[in-house]
Amino acid sequence: MNSNVVAPKAKFKKVISVQFYKASNGVEPVRNWLKSLTKTQKKILGEDLKTLETCWPIGMPLVRSLGKRLWEMRSNIPNGAARILFTMKGSYAVLLHGFIKKSQKTPQKDLETAHKRAKDLEDY
Repeated sequence: MNSNVVAPKAKFKKVISVQFYKASNGVEPVRNWLKSLTKTQKKILGEDLKTLETCWPIGMPLVRSLGKRLWEMRSNIPNGAARILFTMKGSYAVLLHGFIKKSQKTPQKDLETAHKRAKDLEDY
């Protein structure tokens, strides 16, 4: 094989699509949170979201069930860990809440925020 030939990147078909939770006032909290991150953090989370879309259902270490139809996408970022809490609605992963994790256990406040937003969705 010619060493100057680069093989095309494999294209993976999406199994599910990511959708941002939108509050009644039109705000998309996870999208806004993602925009506030560094370029490196955005790249890592973007790659992990792409993996979620193409490999669902997926388990640890990327995704963990939190029960009550809530999942946690776990991303390792420089100097820490980022989490995006989501629920499944049909063939969509609805991103409910994102945060930088500062403790071993997922904070109750973050779980409550995600549950509240999930309840705002129809048919949750």
